[in-house]
Amino acid sequence: MQRFKGKVAVVTGGARDIGRAISVKLAKEGAKVVVNYYNSESGANETVDEIKAAGGDAIAVKADVSKLSDIENLKARTVESFGNKVDVLVSNAGGLFARKTLQEFDESFYDLVMNVNFKSAVFVMKAFEPLMGKGASIVNLSSQAARDGGGGGSSLYSSSKGAVTTFTRAMAKELGPKGVRVNAVCPGLIGTKFHDDFTKDEVRTKVAAGTPLRREGSASEVADLVVYLAGDESSFITGANYDINGGLAFS
Repeated sequence: MQRFKGKVAVVTGGARDIGRAISVKLAKEGAKVVVNYYNSESGANETVDEIKAAGGDAIAVKADVSKLSDIENLKARTVESFGNKVDVLVSNAGGLFARKTLQEFDESFYDLVMNVNFKSAVFVMKAFEPLMGKGASIVNLSSQAARDGGGGGSSLYSSSKGAVTTFTRAMAKELGPKGVRVNAVCPGLIGTKFHDDFTKDEVRTKVAAGTPLRREGSASEVADLVVYLAGDESSFITGANYDINGGLAFS
């Protein structure tokens, strides 16, 4: 049984790692998937190819989702390809970009981090919500950093994800009467390019060793949670921010 047969899903930042895993799992469950990307064109095409090879349907759409004009183009391409209805929206696009202390970051860095992580989630939701009806689901990607302030030099990243967490709760209240659910997932240490780029090996080893399950998580495990929250099995869950960190931190 395909849980999302006949449904349309939009995944921002769907080209690699967690976004790719989410896109592929939604497609395997029958969804037609819009794979958004910005820099990773080859990754987005690989995601689409993987979906189509498995018999699914997907398109790749380039858009900088921190820019309203690009979001409108993403919406237009979605409607053009799959019609005037979206059932699942996953706001996964985001990034740390660099680890900088209070005295190291400037206004332009602040704008970059906040726009990519928070502004994108706000305005992607604003654009697509009119296409979403009763039973539709929005899943935002927050972070464990939103709960504990993050690691060294990630104050803006953790704060932007904290904003995503709060916005998720607010939108659950606002969109609930329409029958649209809004939830978020808060990943901890997941084995992705994010940590390959910004977390030292010795730190990853130490954190994994201090996790009750004694390992890092995987993109596939995060995608399983997202797909659950996107589907009918979670039909009475909204406004929740789900931890997925192997027991390292509790809500």
